[in-house]
Amino acid sequence: MKRGSGLIYSLLLLTAAFIWGMAFVSQSKGMDYMGPLTFNGVRSLIGAFVLALYLLLTGRVTGEKRRSTDWKMTFRGGLCCGLALTAASTLQQFGIQYTTVGKAGFITTLYIIFVPIAGIFFRRRVSGIVWAGAVMAAAGMYLLCMTESLSLGRGDLLVFFCAVVFTAHILLVDFFSPRVDCVAVSCIQFAVCGILCTGGALFWEQPSWGQLWDGAGTLAYAGVLSCGVAYTLQIVGQKGVNPTVAALLLSLESVFATVSAWLAYKIGFLKTDQTMTGRQILGCVLVFGAVILVQLPAGLFPKAGKKAGKQL
Repeated sequence: MKRGSGLIYSLLLLTAAFIWGMAFVSQSKGMDYMGPLTFNGVRSLIGAFVLALYLLLTGRVTGEKRRSTDWKMTFRGGLCCGLALTAASTLQQFGIQYTTVGKAGFITTLYIIFVPIAGIFFRRRVSGIVWAGAVMAAAGMYLLCMTESLSLGRGDLLVFFCAVVFTAHILLVDFFSPRVDCVAVSCIQFAVCGILCTGGALFWEQPSWGQLWDGAGTLAYAGVLSCGVAYTLQIVGQKGVNPTVAALLLSLESVFATVSAWLAYKIGFLKTDQTMTGRQILGCVLVFGAVILVQLPAGLFPKAGKKAGKQL
C-alpha cells in the first residue's frame, strides 16, 4: 500500500473519532428524554435508513455494483458486526448505571490493549512501535478519564466486557471490510442493532412518541452523523489500516469529547463546568503522541521497521 493511501484511511478513522467525540453533548442530552435502549434503537434505525437511501440512490443494490457484490458475505458481515455493536453498546450503557463515567471511559478504552493481544491469537503480529503506542495511549486515557481509585464493581465488570466486545467488533470489521461493500455492511449492522435495541426498549422502557419528538434533534445528529457517517468511515478506513492502529485512532473519540465539552462550556453552550485539569491535558498529549508515533514512517525506526514489514 502507498503511504498516501494509508494516510487517507487514517484520516477517515480520525474523522470518525471526531464525529463521535462531538456527539458527546447530543448523546448526553438525549438521555434526558428517553431510555438508553430507546435512544440506541432509534438512532441506529435512522442510520440504517440513511445508508439504505444512499445505496438506492447510487444504484449499489440495483445496478452493476449489485452483481459484483458478494451479498452472502455482506449480509454475514453486517449480521456479525451488528450483533457485536448491539452487545457492546448495551453493556456499556447498563454498566454506566452502576459505575462512574470516569471509570467507564477508561475501562472501555482498554480495547486499545485488547486488539493487539487478540491479534496474537489470530497469528497477526504487531510491531514493537505499535505496542508502545498502545500502552502510551492507555496511560493517556487513564489520566484523561480517571478521577478516582480503580476498583471493580458490578458496573465496572459490565463495561470491561463491553471493551472486550468492542475489540471483537474492530476485529470483525478488519476481517470483513476488504471483502464486502462497506456501506452495505454498515447499513445492515445498524438495522440489526436498531431492531434488537428497539425490541428491548418496547419491552423494558415503554417509549412514547412524545419522547422521540422532544429528543428529535439529538436523535438526528446521533443517527445521521454518529451512526450513518462515522461508523461507515470506520469500516472504509479499516480497509487500509492495521486494526491496532485503527483502535488508537478511534480512541481519540474521548479526547475530542473532553475538548469539545470544555470549549462548549467556555463559549456558554454548556452550563456545567467542563474545565480540564493539568492531569487531563497531559492525558490528551499522551494519546495524541501515541497516534503520531504509530503513523511515523517505518524508516525512522530501522530495527522496528524491518520487523514491522512482515508483522503489519
